[in-house]
This record gives sequence, C-alpha cells and structure tokens, in this order.
Amino acid sequence: MALTIWHNPRCSKSRQTLALIEAREPTVRLYLTDAPSEAELRAAATALGVAPIKMMRTGEPQFKAESLSQDSSEDTLFAAMARMPKLIERPIVFAGEKAVIGRPPEAVLSLL
Repeated sequence: MALTIWHNPRCSKSRQTLALIEAREPTVRLYLTDAPSEAELRAAATALGVAPIKMMRTGEPQFKAESLSQDSSEDTLFAAMARMPKLIERPIVFAGEKAVIGRPPEAVLSLL
C-alpha cells in the first residue's frame, strides 16, 4: 500500500517517522510550503478519526493570536490550518483510507 507523509524536515519527530517508513518509498509532502486545502484537512481528520482540534498544534503562538480554542467551530479550525499550516500536527502519515499522527514515530507502524 502506498504511503504519504505530511512532513516537516525541521521537526525531529517528523524526521524519525520518515526514517521508519523510508523503505516503503513514501510520497513526501512538505506541507509548510505545499499547504493542504480545507477539503484535504477534512479528509485527513476523517482518516485519523479525530476532531480537527486533535490534529492541531495548540501551543503555537499563531493558535493563540487567532483567538482559537477548544470551542472553536470545525470550520474555523480547518480554515486556520489551511491558512497557517504550521498549526497542523506533524507528521501525518496516510495509507489508503487510514492515517496516523507520528507522535511518537512508532505510531506509524500500525499502518504498515
């Protein structure tokens, strides 16, 4: 099964996750420069089986600057991630209709 990783090379967890799946020759998407659309983010949340807030880095200054919170609407959260991809939890690995967040990196082993 083909794998895709939304990767941030500056993130150690993302680099470790990529190292775990490199033998599978994943498609690597540098999501900070190739930001996913709101539709792609919605599909990712469905594949992950989580609410959008669970796929966000809530400790980022942009999260607070945008006055986002646990109570923000899903539409607001998806729009914020599309506008500011730094808010997307990293890395996310996709295999078919399933996905996992690679925190810890070993979480991706469930997809293999």
